[in-house]
Amino acid sequence: MSSSTLAKCTSSSHTHTTPLHHPSFVHAATASLSPLPLPQTGKEGNIVKWDLSSGKKLATFYKSRPEQHQQQQQLSSKQKSKGKAKATDTLSDVKGHTDEILALALSTDGKYLASAGRDRRLIIWDADRGEWIKSFQGPMNHKDVISALSFRKSTHQLFTASFDRTLKVYDLTPSVMGYVETLFGHQDTILSIDSLRGDNCVSVGARDKTARYWKIVEETQLVFRGGGRSRIREMLEGGLRADDDPDGGDAERGQGLNGTNVAPKNKERQEEAKSFVEGSLDCVAMIDESTFVTGGDSGSISLWTTQKKKPIFIQPLAHGFNEVHSSTEGLIQTPRWITALAALRYSDLFISGSWEGCIRLWKLDNKLKSFSLVGEIPIPGVVNSLQIISPSKSFFTPRAGVSSWLSSSPTSTAALPADAHPALVVVGVGQEHRFGRWLSVKEGGAANGAYVVGLLPSSDSSVSSRTLS
Repeated sequence: MSSSTLAKCTSSSHTHTTPLHHPSFVHAATASLSPLPLPQTGKEGNIVKWDLSSGKKLATFYKSRPEQHQQQQQLSSKQKSKGKAKATDTLSDVKGHTDEILALALSTDGKYLASAGRDRRLIIWDADRGEWIKSFQGPMNHKDVISALSFRKSTHQLFTASFDRTLKVYDLTPSVMGYVETLFGHQDTILSIDSLRGDNCVSVGARDKTARYWKIVEETQLVFRGGGRSRIREMLEGGLRADDDPDGGDAERGQGLNGTNVAPKNKERQEEAKSFVEGSLDCVAMIDESTFVTGGDSGSISLWTTQKKKPIFIQPLAHGFNEVHSSTEGLIQTPRWITALAALRYSDLFISGSWEGCIRLWKLDNKLKSFSLVGEIPIPGVVNSLQIISPSKSFFTPRAGVSSWLSSSPTSTAALPADAHPALVVVGVGQEHRFGRWLSVKEGGAANGAYVVGLLPSSDSSVSSRTLS
C-alpha cells in the first residue's frame, strides 16, 4: 500500500465499529488475511470462532476439565510426598487447554490456529473444521507460561515466546509438524513477539529492557536496549552514546499529548530528570524487515531501525496520564503504559492501545525517522491485543444472503477512490489486563470482547483532518 493511499485511510472520518462480546476477560483476538474467521479467547480458557462477514458466532472450543487428570494430579502429589515413583502425566491425552489462554495466532492462509497460555501447552487447531491437530508439551517445549505467538507471513513457521525466557521455532507443514529450535538470550520473561515474511522475528523481554532481532538462518541476534540511560553500560559496550549519534544527543522526542515539548535533543539534565524512566518493554510491532516500534511501562513508543543501536524517535506519554487521588499526597499522575501495538505491514501506519478509552493511530514520515498522531478510535476497556489487516474491497460489500455488519456504514465501497484500500482493525479488550489483575476498568462501557473497526478512506478532503469516531 502506498503512502498516499494510506494517508487518506488514516485521516478518514468514516469508521464502523462492531463489538463481539465475550463472557470473560479477553486476552487475544486475531484474523487472517482472508478474513472470514475471527478466533477470540479469554481467561475462562475457551476459544470462540466468529464469522467476520456476518458477525455471527460459528463455534466454541471449550476448556478441557478431565476428571482423570485431576485425580492423577492428586495421586501424583501423594506419591511424591511418600517418596514413591512419579506418576505418569495424562495431559498429553487432553485435546484442549486446561488453564487460561494468553495468545492466539492464525496462519496467513487461515488453515492453522495456534493457541497457548498458562498451562504451558501449545495447541494447533484446524481453523476451518475447528478440530484439534496436535499439542506440544513436555521435553523440548516451553517450561513456563507461553505468552506470545506469531506466524511467519505466508508460511507455516511459528514463533513462540514464554516466561521461561526463551523463544521456540516450530514447523507446522504436514510433513514435519514439529519443534525446530530454541532461541536463548533474554534475561526476563518475554511478553511480545512479531514477525513478517523474512526468516527473522523481534521480541521484547519485559524488565531486561531489551528488544532482540533474531536472524534465524544466521543464528545471530541484534540487541536493542531501551530503558534509562546508563553511562557505565555504554562504556562497557564500546563507547559513549554520543559516539553513536553525530549530534552528540539522544533520540529525538516528540511532543507530549498535552502539547508540551518533552525532552528535545539538547534538553538540559534538569529537564531530562522530569521524564519517566522505562522499566519494562511490553509490546513490539514490525513495520518492515528493518523497522519496528516498541512500547513499555513509561508510556513511551520508540521507533527503531536495525541500523542503529538506539531508538531514532521516541513519543513520550503516548496515552497520557492515569490519575489517582490520594488522601495524603493529593493527585498522583503515572503514565499509562502501552499494552498493545500493531502495524499495517509494509506501510506507514501503526496503532497503539492502553486503557484510556481509545486506540491511537500513528503515521510514519516518508523517511521513517519519526511518527505523529493522525487519529483516535473510541474503544473502552483495557486493550489486550491489536491487529490490522487489509482485505479486498469485496469483503466490505454486502452479499446476497449475508447480512453484513458493515451495511450501516455511511461510506460505500462503490464510492471509494480506485487506489484506496480499506483496512480492518481487530481489537481484543477486557476489564482486566491479560497477564494479571493490576487494572480493573469498568468506566465508559468497558466490556470483555473484541471490536472490529472498518477504516474506510474518504474522498472528501474537507473532513480529512477529523478524528476517527
